[in-house]
Amino acid sequence: MATPDFIRTLRTSIGHQLLWLPGVSAVVFDDEGRVLLNRRSDTGNWALIGGIPEPGEQPAACAVREVEEETGVVCVVERVIVVQALKPVTYDNGDVCQYMDTSFRCRAVSGEAWVNDDESLDVGWFAVDALPELNGFSLQRIKQAQSDAPTWFDPTSSE
Repeated sequence: MATPDFIRTLRTSIGHQLLWLPGVSAVVFDDEGRVLLNRRSDTGNWALIGGIPEPGEQPAACAVREVEEETGVVCVVERVIVVQALKPVTYDNGDVCQYMDTSFRCRAVSGEAWVNDDESLDVGWFAVDALPELNGFSLQRIKQAQSDAPTWFDPTSSE
């Protein structure tokens, strides 16, 4: 994931300290019920499309933008499927971030899936019963997007 300019600016002041950020992820289905995935250039792993909203950008608009920027596919957001605070991540350069992820179920409306930027090595549509190896994050969101269940959130309190 490319680091947005506003985060680079913040890092000049806070160094590698923990930075709390919004994040979005998109579970995009086509008319055949296949899910859109990208193989990330930073890890080489298959994953859902996602990113960080720019300051003032609505999360759903960010999801649509990220999908088009990374894959060339235009989608519309149908609903929120998961809201979850993720565990902190330490990047190779020492930066520490923690994300509040909002995940959306989306529907593709136009465009062909192709590698549209340097964040992906490959992109493609996959039948949900023939997915490549995915982490729990992606699998949970795909499962939730396939169901009619209400938005998932962790109802526990740390108090």
